[in-house]
Amino acid sequence: MSDMTRRHFGMTAAATAALAYAATAVPKLAIGKPKPRLLPFPRGFIWGCATAAYQIEGATDIDGRGPSIWDTFSHTQGKTYHGDTGDIADDSYHLYKDDVAALKALGVHAYRMSISWSRIFPEGKGRVNPQGIDHYKRVIDELLAHHIRPFITLFHWDLPQALAGGWQSRDTALAFADYAAFVAKQLGDRVSHFMTTNEFTCFTDLSYGSGQFAPGLRLPPGQVNQIRHHAILAHGLGVQAIRANTPKGTAVGLAENAHVYVPVAETAEDIAATQRATRDRNAPFLTAVMEGQYIDSYLQQAGADAPKVQPGDMQAIGSPLDFVGLNIYTPDYVSADQSAKGYRVEAVPKSYPRMDQPWLLVGPECMYWGVRNVCDLWNPKVLYITENGCSCDDAVTDDGQVHDTDRIMYLRNHLTHLQRATSEGYAVKGYFQWSLLDNFEWADGYSKRFGLYYVDYHTRKRTPKLSAYWYRKLIESNAVV
Repeated sequence: MSDMTRRHFGMTAAATAALAYAATAVPKLAIGKPKPRLLPFPRGFIWGCATAAYQIEGATDIDGRGPSIWDTFSHTQGKTYHGDTGDIADDSYHLYKDDVAALKALGVHAYRMSISWSRIFPEGKGRVNPQGIDHYKRVIDELLAHHIRPFITLFHWDLPQALAGGWQSRDTALAFADYAAFVAKQLGDRVSHFMTTNEFTCFTDLSYGSGQFAPGLRLPPGQVNQIRHHAILAHGLGVQAIRANTPKGTAVGLAENAHVYVPVAETAEDIAATQRATRDRNAPFLTAVMEGQYIDSYLQQAGADAPKVQPGDMQAIGSPLDFVGLNIYTPDYVSADQSAKGYRVEAVPKSYPRMDQPWLLVGPECMYWGVRNVCDLWNPKVLYITENGCSCDDAVTDDGQVHDTDRIMYLRNHLTHLQRATSEGYAVKGYFQWSLLDNFEWADGYSKRFGLYYVDYHTRKRTPKLSAYWYRKLIESNAVV
């Protein structure tokens, strides 16, 4: 790569060398051959990467940070793969400048990152830890110096351990609002986009119902429904707190892994069934947020286990959003039937293809239908894909590189369907690939790799995979390549 090209991309010499290997893997077009057909995205489309604090930061016991429930959970025997913890993870707390350089080498426009609540409020509320907020100011300043826009998620599962009762307590929703207000006021001069929470079902159902995630409890349905309510109430109060403490024009939303339903056939009947399933099966979370109410089918199904709602709760929960973030990975298929619901969710056969994760079904059309169903049902002002990616069985080969063609296959197919959505006029304005780095994958520990950069967990060295080069070329072209 020439010095002129290196300056054009703002790449460091190390980043240039690390990515250069992949250029030889892409054949040059022969003279006279037709040019490849590109699937373009709208001008100004935002391309980014996403991470989460507990998964990459490490430094869990320094500079005044308090413990989170994931510190406790991961240090409890038998809760994570091989007893892995986030104590060091990618050590991004200390290596954040390297990670910004990696983002710059990719050419991304934006970076979605989360704040560790217990770095700011070690007890979850009350006393502020100035070292914590100062750290995030430095990270954000580094991003802005490299013309990378920060998109901030306030809560990505790492609840402060000190909050009595966790999400079982309504007080946690109130504490979240105070935390959101403080962070928004401190960072609002630097950040134009805030997300309140990430993936309701993961820190409610999977954490207090199945016990798969921290704090690892298995509670009866009535208690889980109340926890769900506290979670979306926290979101709603958080929206109000952010708006009250940031400049006019700051965009506020959330990141949600709504169930994505794909019609078995693109007939009017199956499409209508898919929309019914989307509204019905996301009733405790996205439907309630977008409509400001619990729909009748959810309340009827819950019966005596329905959540207890106080006056003003649903008004807060339904606070208007500037954007909706969707984390889209995998589909469910729906067909119309003659039942009272009017739809049937099809069972997944054993032969269905998957990535390197049992739940990660390969169904790229979910990207189009996830966008279309949400837009047709609720007409959000703006929509972002706040996560999409896959785990792969990545390995460093003898040439010192990672040739993850399976990840390129997954991303190319999903983005082809996202391009269909943008070409049809749906309000998708950006895409964040999950994830920039291999990292601590929650209960799966370090056994699953989602990153565009391979991380050696002994040395913390970051090595760009073949998919990193591919993603850079996609961003350069603003088109599926």
